[in-house]
Amino acid sequence: MAKLELKSLSIQELNEELETTQKHYYSLKFNNAVSSLENTAEIRSVRRNIARIKTEVKAKELVDSTQKRDKIQARRRLAKQIKK
Repeated sequence: MAKLELKSLSIQELNEELETTQKHYYSLKFNNAVSSLENTAEIRSVRRNIARIKTEVKAKELVDSTQKRDKIQARRRLAKQIKK
């Protein structure tokens, strides 16, 4: 999956994509252990796609948490100003 496609997905969709990609990765590893694959480089590319998806999920979670933190800090500042 391309980087731009990942950025447009929500966290829930990314988690679903991660789950399916991990299943595909484990099946590739199993098939490679049982009988050699024609293209063993696919294992590497799938593993990297998993890392890309996890990175995007973490980035989106960080953005959400910083937005929540900023909202809380703004409310606290406002409350302090009102008390004065």
